[in-house]
Amino acid sequence: MSITRRKLVKTGAAGAALSTLGLPALSWGADSKIVKIGMNIPMTGDYAAWGLPGLYGSKIVADSINAKGGIKVDGDNYKIEIASFDHAYETAKAIQGYKTLVMDDDVKMVMMLGGPTVASVLPWAQRKRMLTTTHLPSDITPKTSNLLAVCESHPLYNVTGVEWLAENFPKAQTAVICTTNDIEYGKQSAATYAAAFEVAGIDVLATKFHGFDVTDFAPLVSSLLAKKPDVFCIATDVFTTPLIEQLYQQGFKGKIISCTLDLYQETIAKTSKEYVEGLIFQFPDFDDPVLTTDKNVYFPNPPANKFAAAFNKKHSGEWSAVAWEYPSILQVWADTAVAAGSIEPMDVLETFKSNATPEHAFGKAHWWGKEMWGLDNAIVGNWPVVVMKDGKARIVEIRSVYDWLEKHGDVLKKHMQKLDLRTV
Repeated sequence: MSITRRKLVKTGAAGAALSTLGLPALSWGADSKIVKIGMNIPMTGDYAAWGLPGLYGSKIVADSINAKGGIKVDGDNYKIEIASFDHAYETAKAIQGYKTLVMDDDVKMVMMLGGPTVASVLPWAQRKRMLTTTHLPSDITPKTSNLLAVCESHPLYNVTGVEWLAENFPKAQTAVICTTNDIEYGKQSAATYAAAFEVAGIDVLATKFHGFDVTDFAPLVSSLLAKKPDVFCIATDVFTTPLIEQLYQQGFKGKIISCTLDLYQETIAKTSKEYVEGLIFQFPDFDDPVLTTDKNVYFPNPPANKFAAAFNKKHSGEWSAVAWEYPSILQVWADTAVAAGSIEPMDVLETFKSNATPEHAFGKAHWWGKEMWGLDNAIVGNWPVVVMKDGKARIVEIRSVYDWLEKHGDVLKKHMQKLDLRTV
């Protein structure tokens, strides 16, 4: 059965074990200890698809790691467990969840999605010296030393899709942008796409922001198509499927580029496999051959293709952009804890930051963010460009986000400020 973003979660998943990377097998004895990692995420509501699949993915990685004996830290064996809390993307619940995880569950790291739910917990998190992760590097400020973005660098990676589009479709000279009117996802993403289009020499004819209460996208899409763009850009938007459905119904023949394409089988069902052919976005399926052949890809336990098979077997139709991201953070955390010889938050943080070229899912990367947000606490490196091919998401190239930012960070900052988004 197809699961929509709103229907994705109606049941709360309880505790699930976590995991790590390609560590040697350990004997599992009575003297083994437990380390808990927290997930303070949306598991219900509009943002459920960017929370719950990550919990499912973490369980799969956990089973793999713990089956090999867990991790060995400073001579002690640890089984990794997860404590989760559904904040439904509400700040009051996020604060409650964060304090519950830290005070009651004694977690050693808290993973979160990002945005106002993260901002709401940070003052307390800083005082408690708790390591916290976000998917939004824009959450970072000069005062959030304990907050890291170690996997997803939303929306910075969107520049790679535009760069690839411009090189492969040079006749595409104009674009329009559509997204939600929230600051943390929609506007951040719109600014990033605008900067990438400027660098690529593609003129943005119009940008439209919409609310979360829209039920009929026909007028919105019609107003943008009236500009006769070559490219229709869907910046990070939870309503990707109805927007593409309108493009299909209104006969748009140009290129479509989107940040995400979660639950794309639903999009195909609403349009056709032929219509989404060539659609460009940023998140691969993990059965993509590139992820098992590219030596720079870092998702070893279980390997990407086996992880995808296990996920789709247990949670068919529920894969989203975050299904692998939270597990990736956990894997990197586990390796870092082993290297630190400690599971304590500030020891792991110190070891994280001592590595000038940290590993993330797509290889070696760099710490970045000081010139934009005041602190180099975001891991930025390579990211895949994904294109729909014969009804499947397929990586066509892995490009450097970091290199683009080093060359054009000032352009991005200009567009962020144009939309009154926070920068330093």
